[in-house]
Amino acid sequence: MTSVKSVFTPVEADLQVLTENLKKLVGARHPILYAAAEHLFGAGGKRLRPAIVLLIARATMPGEEITPRHRRLAEITEMIHTASLVHDDVVDTAETRRGVPTVHSLFDNRIAVLAGDFLFAQSSWYLANLDNLEVVKLLSQVIMDLAEGEIQQGLNQFETDFSIEAYLEKSYYKTASLLANSAKAAALLSDESTAICEQLYEYGRNLGLAFQIVDDILDFTASDEVLGKPAGSDLASGNLTAPTLYAMQEYPQLVELIATEFEDAADLEQALALVRSSQGISKSRDLAKHHAQLALAQLTGLAPSTSLQALFDLSDYVLKRLY
Repeated sequence: MTSVKSVFTPVEADLQVLTENLKKLVGARHPILYAAAEHLFGAGGKRLRPAIVLLIARATMPGEEITPRHRRLAEITEMIHTASLVHDDVVDTAETRRGVPTVHSLFDNRIAVLAGDFLFAQSSWYLANLDNLEVVKLLSQVIMDLAEGEIQQGLNQFETDFSIEAYLEKSYYKTASLLANSAKAAALLSDESTAICEQLYEYGRNLGLAFQIVDDILDFTASDEVLGKPAGSDLASGNLTAPTLYAMQEYPQLVELIATEFEDAADLEQALALVRSSQGISKSRDLAKHHAQLALAQLTGLAPSTSLQALFDLSDYVLKRLY
């Protein structure tokens, strides 16, 4: 099985630099906010998003050293992602993330919201200082998309007429937009052609959708320990993801259970059992595979390199998380 560590080998040293820089960028003027951010940056995340930025930087500049602006873009990408997680955990009242306590459970909701705001503000400041208007527009759109995705998710809780198309749109806003726009931004900073920039946007978009679909499958198939949060939490909170949406087409009684918001104690367990016994998980695997293949198709036109191979391998890694 492809491991994320082996995939990131071409940028392993870059990611170590990134982790140290993130702590410096947050600064020590606000001890509690710094402690909250340091807790997040040390929480064992895979650093998928900045790794993609760094891999694209190296793949689009073969034989050249990675630029400070590429490094800063990678840091900004991780700051935006982390800020969104802090806010999501408050909204979802999640007690753990990646197996460690969330910021709001360690401190309180007020500090968690402020920590997320602080990271968004910091990322916006460093983004503006890249002095590239197109990149500023792309990453500013990501911040808007993250909010849009969270709003859509909140408004559609237990909404039984939610469609696969609407699910993919929400997944784009919540996950794929950041991968897509940061991938394109990295290519822009390498002065790549418009065609290559658009291809890398589509690579990030489809990889992001595949990644989110796989995450949503794992919520039904993995253990609490693997997930770092309670299994089945999406369905419990009324967040209807691909496995549930496909299962609803198969089992009308599942629609009824969701419509009543699991009013009886046994309803949730029955609903989880229906999803797990349906074709929903296998259909979701096919959907994830489809988007992973679309991502791979976008990597034409770049010179062969270890970083380009890593971008290919990432698609394999995303799907292999299921097995």
